[in-house]
Amino acid sequence: MPAHILVAGGGIGGLATALALSRRRHRADVFEQAQAFGEIGAGVQLGPNATRRLQQLDLGPALAAIAARPDALAVLSAESGNELAQMPLGDAMQQRYGAPYFCVHRADLHGLLLEAVRARGNGTLVTAAQIRQVETSDDLVCLSSTDARAWEGEAIVGADGLWSMVRRQLDTPSAEQPPRVTGHTAWRAMVEQATLPAGLRSRQVRVWLGARLHAVAYPVRGGDWLNVVVIAESAPAGDARDWDQAGSVAALKQAMGRSCAGLQSLLDAMPGWRAWSLGDRAPMTSAADMAHERVALVGDAAHPMVPYLAQGAGMAIEDAVALADALGDGSAAEVPGAFSRYAEARWSRNAQVQARARRNGEIFHATGLVRLGRDMAMRVLGARLLDQPWLYGG
Repeated sequence: MPAHILVAGGGIGGLATALALSRRRHRADVFEQAQAFGEIGAGVQLGPNATRRLQQLDLGPALAAIAARPDALAVLSAESGNELAQMPLGDAMQQRYGAPYFCVHRADLHGLLLEAVRARGNGTLVTAAQIRQVETSDDLVCLSSTDARAWEGEAIVGADGLWSMVRRQLDTPSAEQPPRVTGHTAWRAMVEQATLPAGLRSRQVRVWLGARLHAVAYPVRGGDWLNVVVIAESAPAGDARDWDQAGSVAALKQAMGRSCAGLQSLLDAMPGWRAWSLGDRAPMTSAADMAHERVALVGDAAHPMVPYLAQGAGMAIEDAVALADALGDGSAAEVPGAFSRYAEARWSRNAQVQARARRNGEIFHATGLVRLGRDMAMRVLGARLLDQPWLYGG
């Protein structure tokens, strides 16, 4: 008999998990703390490892309809504007890894997943459910909210993000510890490309590397919009738990310092900025960091990472498909074993991505001789240095 699983968190990871489980005939009830299902934020890069999983969920054509397919990844100097390296994307990624490299608006991807979950009709979508407590027994899980509602199921999946409540159910010393606030701040903006001068429009993923900062711009929504993000080693302006702070242009410009004319013109063309403080956790050390008995974690609840590898959403989507595959058509009695297999299969890959993302941050923001060596290596090795076969082919 299919299992009844509670999914805490209605973001990309939670909805992908609910969809993957429902395709295995399990009931997946999704609990979202907001008043309505929706997504804040801007762009998301989806490498072939992520788009392949979304194709497995039968979302390939619908995903292609909302995505932009960038031609190349170009890395430039934030100070001079000179190109350091370039890697073809487009058809090259499809040919090499069997799946495309897409850029999407986060809300568009979220809406696509939400529509697919609703179409399955195999579970309940609950809003305004702020989790107060999770209790587990040998064969049941009880989830209660701050407004005194409660629900029972046979397992729970925590997809409740960086500050996860479900994480506290794990049997590890770190389960109760708060995440690390990195001291890095990200500013994001979006603009319709038609409103930009021709020289600022782009069908590439462009990355500008500077001292203690970098900027990224890439197309979304079929290429009609441009998503721009600047990440700098700058103290957060607001609450570290707030993912959508009002961005100060003055603080952004102060963090940017000296930059090339092309990048400065792009930043000046943005109609407005939002900001958030970056947080993460140390790379996982065992499967116990992802599951315990009838509790499993996906995405940032298990392995929050800094966005220097553009894989936060990708790892959550991988987790979702892997968890459903581990459970398969199994019954509720088989959940603990399935969750254990899921965690064993996923933890080391996620830990590698966490560690590589941190390392990329050091490389992206390098100064002095390290920066000179990085730039020289990129000019010499180009696409060979930028490609990630271990990641995209996994």
